[in-house]
Amino acid sequence: MKRLSFPAFWAVFCCAVISLGAQASSPSPAQKPPVQPQASATAPSPGPALPRLILGAAWYPEQWPEARWEEDLTLMQAAGIRMVRVAEFAWSRMESQEGKFDFAWLERAVALAARHDILVVLGTPTAAPPAWLTQKYPETLVIDENGRRATHGNRQQCSLTSVRYRELARRIAEGMAQRFGHNPHVIGWQIDNEYGPVSYDEDTRRQFQQWLKARYKTLDSLNQHWTTSYWSETYDNWQEIPIPVGEHNPGLKLEWQRFITDSFRDFNHNQVTAIRAHADPRQFITHNFMGWYDVFDHYILSADLDLASWDDYVGTGHLNPASNALLHDLTRGFKRKNFWVMETQPGSVNWAPVNNSLDRGEVRDMAWEAIGHGADAVSYWQWRSALGGQEEYHGTLVGADGKPVPLYEEIVQIGKEFAKVGENLRGTSPAAATALLQDYDSRWAIQFQKHNQDFDTFAHFRSYYRPLQALTQAVDVVHPSAPLASYRLVVAPHLNVLPDGVANHLREFVQGGGHLVLGPRSGMKDAYNALLPSRQPGTILGNLLGGDVRQFYALEKPAPVSGQGGEGEAKIWAEMLETTAPDADVLVRYGKSNGWLDGQPAVITRRVGAGRITYIGAWLDDKTMDSLAAWMIQVSQVKPALGAAPEGVEVCRRVGSGKEVFIVINHTTEPQTISLPRPMREALRGGDAASSITLPPREVGVLLPAE
Repeated sequence: MKRLSFPAFWAVFCCAVISLGAQASSPSPAQKPPVQPQASATAPSPGPALPRLILGAAWYPEQWPEARWEEDLTLMQAAGIRMVRVAEFAWSRMESQEGKFDFAWLERAVALAARHDILVVLGTPTAAPPAWLTQKYPETLVIDENGRRATHGNRQQCSLTSVRYRELARRIAEGMAQRFGHNPHVIGWQIDNEYGPVSYDEDTRRQFQQWLKARYKTLDSLNQHWTTSYWSETYDNWQEIPIPVGEHNPGLKLEWQRFITDSFRDFNHNQVTAIRAHADPRQFITHNFMGWYDVFDHYILSADLDLASWDDYVGTGHLNPASNALLHDLTRGFKRKNFWVMETQPGSVNWAPVNNSLDRGEVRDMAWEAIGHGADAVSYWQWRSALGGQEEYHGTLVGADGKPVPLYEEIVQIGKEFAKVGENLRGTSPAAATALLQDYDSRWAIQFQKHNQDFDTFAHFRSYYRPLQALTQAVDVVHPSAPLASYRLVVAPHLNVLPDGVANHLREFVQGGGHLVLGPRSGMKDAYNALLPSRQPGTILGNLLGGDVRQFYALEKPAPVSGQGGEGEAKIWAEMLETTAPDADVLVRYGKSNGWLDGQPAVITRRVGAGRITYIGAWLDDKTMDSLAAWMIQVSQVKPALGAAPEGVEVCRRVGSGKEVFIVINHTTEPQTISLPRPMREALRGGDAASSITLPPREVGVLLPAE
């Protein structure tokens, strides 16, 4: 369930015992080793064979009399639903009083689901504590940035920095694992649900101060890196350091976000280890993330998980294919492997400004786009709404009366299609020659100091992703520390925080023959969120580029641009570039605008041996980005695997285990014909191999090699 209130919080809970690192730069995923499974006293159960593509739904048996369970599960089975996620909000049912556990009802629910050929993912219920807990231990309740303590009656109202809450959370997770860790019908676990809120209590502040002390060792080091001589911010006692609320020192704010990340990971780790001690290794552990949400660094939190998953919602309006595809690729990049969509929109939601329903066929469109970008499961929230509670109006697959809603027919179609072609996708994943780099340090740094209120990091990132994904038909979104040797083209839209280690990693990619493209605001900050004492994009990459940034400008109105790379406008942000090497080429220049930018370079590029580095110094309009993206893939020798496709038709390629499968989706409301590079057969509708395919509006095709 998507919650729009989460992003308002800007921090998370932290655990009472924090594993501290002394390095000053934000740790990469490689510096955070994953949790190793512990041996269990009980022999592992083999478990059932999993379908290749899993259709699922969130089911809440605790909200209904057991007499109704059979009816629900029968309808699920008829729809092709093969998995239910249960129990993530059932703490009060599993532990009605402190230490008094009742898992028998849940065991009956799991067993009944199994009789309908439905597998189970168990959610730990720590996002919704019971009333006895919050009443008996009021110190566990979260305190917001205005000093107000939460009350019982919503969810995520407990502070995960509370020692008591962590103990109670571990105990319920461990109790569930002891009961279900070897249940053959339980295939995995979801830790908590949509991590989000922050506690601004004094204990959290003390933990933050201790974290900083372990990180910086001395106050002199901290003061130096944060330039606390500015505005007399100098600290001479660790206890003086506040939790940053509102405007504050950029170094302090960045470290707070890193502390939040470590705290979230510690809370997550607390439950992961409790489950791993009692569960079969075959049972995966995940958490359901929320797309572009950035309260914490998802790469670091994902290190302890077996797979990443996310909750895919549209809200008001309709599917934006490029935006949604970007979020799928982002989630896949957290662990650089296939992922799950743990929740997605069953027609409509209840939390958006206007809770319109998606059009007929749009839910199926979304499901297949997820599969095309590497999802192995698509699960709907929720199966059937509770008769009471805050989400009575949220979309479902079955009404409160127990009868299918109109959307149910579309889910039945998806279930049949997943079953029909699932085996063709077994062992396959997306494969790309192009990668976009994104990191949370840079996003945080820009958001702390936008300099132009319209500088939206998601919109800017998408301005690069949209044309590249359309032209190449495959884009990875990965952390800057990820291995890059397999890519021909690597694009970093706004790598604002650029430590030397990352800069050297990118230089090696260029020297190895790759094409690196840097966007505006790149290389402005060091690992402490302080300005680098050099021009953008920093000394290492600036020397490689043979150029740098003389000045940056927040734009009140667009500035014209033109050149070999395209013609259009720069908006929101523009940088005056300068070439410092004779072999650096200017691709685009500014036209007449504010006087300073007139005639100056906006985009420069330089060959470096077999490689190339390019710097784009402005937020460019879509027309110009289309031209530049075409130039990027041409000079990088990246070609779409299926060839050119009509506008509005998305092509996704999955490969592996000797297979190559294309998923083509017509997102438009008109028929579209796609010419194929070789004869292929369409698996959903059948028929002979052909050299083209015509897709009706909102139609999907799964293309396999001709036999």
